[in-house]
Amino acid sequence: MARRPLPRILSTGSAQIARGRELARTAADSATDVLHPLISITRGLRRLAAAGRRKWADTPKDRRGPLLFLVASVVLVVALLPYGPLLAVISVMAAAAWHGREQRTPPAPEGPDESQAERLNSLYEALVPYFSLAGDPSPLYAHGGEWQKAFPEYAFDESGRVTQLVIRYPAYFTDGEIDSRTRIEQLLHAKCGRGREYHFAWDEEGNRLTVTVLPPLPTDVAAQRFVTAPGETVLGITDPTQVRRTLPLTYGEEQRDVPPVVWRTGVRSTEPHLLIMGQPGSGTSSLLRSIALQALHHGDVVIVEGGTGEYACFTGRKGVLAVECGLTGALASLEWAATETERRLIAANRARQSGHPPPEDTRRPLWLLLDRPSAFAPLAAADGRKDPQSLLQVPLRHGRAANVTVVVADQFDHADALSDAVRQHTRARVVLGPATADQLAGVLGALPATTPAVDVPPGRGYARLGAGPVHRLQVPSTPDPYDDETGEADREAVLALLPPRTTPLEAETIDAAHTDQVEAEPLDPDRFQTQSDDIEPTDAEPTAVNPADAKPLDMKKAPVEEEEPETEPLPTKAVAAEAP
Repeated sequence: MARRPLPRILSTGSAQIARGRELARTAADSATDVLHPLISITRGLRRLAAAGRRKWADTPKDRRGPLLFLVASVVLVVALLPYGPLLAVISVMAAAAWHGREQRTPPAPEGPDESQAERLNSLYEALVPYFSLAGDPSPLYAHGGEWQKAFPEYAFDESGRVTQLVIRYPAYFTDGEIDSRTRIEQLLHAKCGRGREYHFAWDEEGNRLTVTVLPPLPTDVAAQRFVTAPGETVLGITDPTQVRRTLPLTYGEEQRDVPPVVWRTGVRSTEPHLLIMGQPGSGTSSLLRSIALQALHHGDVVIVEGGTGEYACFTGRKGVLAVECGLTGALASLEWAATETERRLIAANRARQSGHPPPEDTRRPLWLLLDRPSAFAPLAAADGRKDPQSLLQVPLRHGRAANVTVVVADQFDHADALSDAVRQHTRARVVLGPATADQLAGVLGALPATTPAVDVPPGRGYARLGAGPVHRLQVPSTPDPYDDETGEADREAVLALLPPRTTPLEAETIDAAHTDQVEAEPLDPDRFQTQSDDIEPTDAEPTAVNPADAKPLDMKKAPVEEEEPETEPLPTKAVAAEAP
């Protein structure tokens, strides 16, 4: 069946409409070109009028009268001058034409320039051996291929180095294996430029890898009071990539909001204990001091140090039960801590069975901070005593139910000396200072998603809480205030956070009794004679009194029979360690 031709009006209508549109567009462009000066002057007058209204609105009311008088005077003078109105109109039109001109910015260049394209091409060629397969019919990566398909997004800094890059890779690449990922990350770190830290985000579902250059973490964070709830401890600051919370921190006179790494402890904590590993001078002791300053706001602290002597500022402070740096004191303090943990468990259990809340003394947090406990192992073996780490089994196993938190800090050189209880029950881990991939994987249980920094400042490392992600970490600067090399600003910041000095009541009693027993002075014969004159004389013969053998007058309050068998007073530190 033959088709009928369309009516003429339908076949030629579209062409006429298109021709009419073209004529209208041409006429509009011509009119715009002719009327462009008038359009510019009108736009300029509108901008000048808007500026005048803003100036009038910003002028205070008490100054509007003089301003109006000044404008009227200028208009009157211009009107009286020869050719004044004409010159005024010409000036206004010129100003309007200048302010009404179109400020066209040069268009941004599309795509990378020659040097950037060359850098992306080199990255593409370097990835070909890893992302290509011999049997692939349509390879995404091939020598001499197009890098535009492999790199859909990219960004450069002012120096021409890559700051962000999205890489597409084929689906058969083994992105689930750590070794395969590590090879790609090392290659990109070398090709994109060393000396910077990169964050790698693998999208296994979309077969994409996002490489981002991370800014360096600030190292000028001093010790300060953090805005946290009870049971929260700030370990340091990190990147906002995986942390949604921010804290206001003070940087000298400036205050900024930064993302922190917050460690939660207490009865409902999933990681109640912390292990800190690092090299000498990496900032492990600084982190322990920062934790101690935060713990003293809501609990008690027992510090055991392996001969470092960097915790003398905590001695005698309120809430600090003991600061021990010797083997005997460490054993006594940790043995008391184990007994205190058992006592808290028993008291809390009895309270629950009787239907009452736990006692107040069992709910107050108790912190056990150990710095280099492996140093006591050879000393204990030489003296035939037990290792102090063996006394941590009860606080580590039952500390969460008893509000007892254990923090252990040691060095990589003595990692083999850590007990099995410390390894098993410390699920919150921190690594400070330079460390190899094997050391990071051995302590954290996973490798970080960032490349290591070239220059590692003190207090810089990684943190992982339980099975969570690995975070970059910068510990607040908390040096020893008694160290001569500590800056004055840092010393004042730490001293301002320390609680006031106090002395336990038991220690004062023992010291007083010891002082009275040793430093007692003989009675004055004249005073004794004066007091004896007040007594009524009897027929008994007077007896010569030896001042050295004279007994105290108040025999009822301090009998001799109770003071003679008194044993040697205990040291003050031991009493402080035994105090609950």
